[in-house]
Amino acid sequence: MKTIATFAASAALGLSAMAAHAADDVTLQLKWVTQAQFAGYYVALDKGFYEEEDLNVTIKPGGPDIAPTQVLAGGGADVTVEWMPAALAAREKGLPMVNIAQPFKSSGMMLTCRKDAGVTSTDDFAGKTLGVWFFGNEFPFLSWMSQLGIPTDGSDEGVTVLKQGFNVDPILQNQAACVSTMTYNEYWQIIDAGLTPEELQVFKYEDQGVATLEDGLYVLEENLADPAFEDKMVRFVRASMKGWKYAEANPDEAADIVLENDASGAQTEKHQRRMMGEVAKLTAGSNGALAEADYERTVASLLSGGSDPVISEAPTGAWTHAITDKALQ
Repeated sequence: MKTIATFAASAALGLSAMAAHAADDVTLQLKWVTQAQFAGYYVALDKGFYEEEDLNVTIKPGGPDIAPTQVLAGGGADVTVEWMPAALAAREKGLPMVNIAQPFKSSGMMLTCRKDAGVTSTDDFAGKTLGVWFFGNEFPFLSWMSQLGIPTDGSDEGVTVLKQGFNVDPILQNQAACVSTMTYNEYWQIIDAGLTPEELQVFKYEDQGVATLEDGLYVLEENLADPAFEDKMVRFVRASMKGWKYAEANPDEAADIVLENDASGAQTEKHQRRMMGEVAKLTAGSNGALAEADYERTVASLLSGGSDPVISEAPTGAWTHAITDKALQ
């Protein structure tokens, strides 16, 4: 009996120790579907970088009907990938989102136009129909048009805004002179559909001086007051950035890992490998810490919307280095 009792006690202690060291759960909400845009997180999961940090990470893909800000607000995720314009707009409306890390250093957003639609410069926008993504993605575009002094009311002096689906059909079917594209995704869909680079006029937001920060990591401000949550985020950011740097150095392998995690089976090797190569250009130079100058540039762009700016005043408390300072030690 003594032996049985001793064994039972030892087993109980063992289970207690396992419980004490159980991995912490973290749920990440992506901005869009599973693709190389988010390769760093899938690489960190596949390579065991999260496991090394005692984290059990669940990655939730996004989609056309999923708004990351709403998922975060509803408690469906601990941390989300979001573009800063949408995050700052949400913050001003009462959702206290805070940027804790910025894996993407550069912007990949563009407006891609058909030259045969009469667009070769921004002076040609007036009277044209332009495809624009919404769900928070419209803010950089609206800021740009405001800076150009071009109304978005469909007038002869302005542009007609076509609420663009997450495809490039409007430009292929001549429903719009221009459509929103990313350097790593939709632009190549246009090329694959048969149009050539010579037939297109591309306006990169960065070249226009209106680039805003994309694909940052955001949490709710109130959660950062919890030391346990902060510690989880430190470990999460550290492992995620390790994943991103591995993806930059091994783009083909990273793309293959993304494909293995694509439950929809909709992605192709050719497209994901090409996408990863382009995404690596946007994460290059970032160690995960938000550059204050990039933040200030984004805020200035969003405030410069004339009578209808994206945000009405410079936000406070919208970002922190507290997580990256510890994660990068």
